[in-house]
Amino acid sequence: QVQLVESGGGLVQAGGSLRLSCAASGASGGTFSTYTMGWFRQAPGKEREFVAVARKSDGSPLYADSVKGRFTISRDNAKNTVYLHMNSLKPEDTALYYCAARRGLRSYYSVDYDSWGQGTQVTVSS
Repeated sequence: QVQLVESGGGLVQAGGSLRLSCAASGASGGTFSTYTMGWFRQAPGKEREFVAVARKSDGSPLYADSVKGRFTISRDNAKNTVYLHMNSLKPEDTALYYCAARRGLRSYYSVDYDSWGQGTQVTVSS
């Protein structure tokens, strides 16, 4: 497993932008580059949902339809950090955003990830 710490959340007006960061440490049995990194979010009263994932080898991304064209996931393996650049934010993007890691291939499913951060709150006002 790996320890993950998210940052960068906050309050922003609709149409605004934020960049979330997730710093990884303590990777056991391998380096950061051996982990697939994903972002998920959970709004009050709703289930946790997939947002984006970056392939471990080259950062090739997959996105949820709801954020495609507005969010960009990127990773810097030299800094052990994955980012989520969020543009054109909408009130429905309001949620607690989690970073997650797994050794396997990219996955949309939260149950496939075995390391999680504590989350960072994003609130978008209308």
